[in-house]
Amino acid sequence: MNVCIYRVPASKSIVHPGSMCPKCGNVIRFYDNIPVLSYLWLKGRCRNCNEPISIRYPLVEIISGLFSLCVFLIFGLSLEGIIYYVFISTLLVITFIDIDHQIIPDVISIPGIPAGFIASFVLPSLTYMDSLLGILAGGVSLFLVAWIYELIKGKSGMGGGDIKLLAMIGAFIGWKGVLFTIFISSAIGTLTGIIIMLRTQKGLKLAVPFGPFLSIGAVIYIFFGPQLIYWYLNLLR
Repeated sequence: MNVCIYRVPASKSIVHPGSMCPKCGNVIRFYDNIPVLSYLWLKGRCRNCNEPISIRYPLVEIISGLFSLCVFLIFGLSLEGIIYYVFISTLLVITFIDIDHQIIPDVISIPGIPAGFIASFVLPSLTYMDSLLGILAGGVSLFLVAWIYELIKGKSGMGGGDIKLLAMIGAFIGWKGVLFTIFISSAIGTLTGIIIMLRTQKGLKLAVPFGPFLSIGAVIYIFFGPQLIYWYLNLLR
């Protein structure tokens, strides 16, 4: 995942060459590439040039490991669990790319749409019709928001990458998941934006990538969506 986060935005191959230090260019040995453990053993520095290694690398590895554990505890060692873990891992890659570059690569999101639709034929909690409606709901909803914003403000307020990302999310978790994701991501995104604006004093001109919040909403739905929806509906009664 760290390789994808670093190389995909630069249009580099994620297969060749192998992992190397971006500073000195030396190939990283396999025993220096063990998730988390190698970072601790090397004290966060390259063995060859002593260049500091970003804390981002073990952080992504730890988050990925925790998600794999959560998926296993809920879905067990099943095809459903494997599909959801791959989906969550993809969202993790997209999140960090969007944070770094404010882009969501089409090479990830567009193939993810048919992949999610195909997955609907084996996921017990998702029908192919739910997946198809999720694709339409995800793509059309954000497209309308972006179109209305541009119509009112005269400038773009949401990138096409977010639209394609939500369509991909809809393919994997259906139209109900899309509605849940929009609600949760908007709430968390708004709160985060307000906090950042207060701290940076940049006002309403601050641009905050929305992809990470969409990803957070989708992950929350996978683990807790039905329970939260049931709790919320009972709260309104």
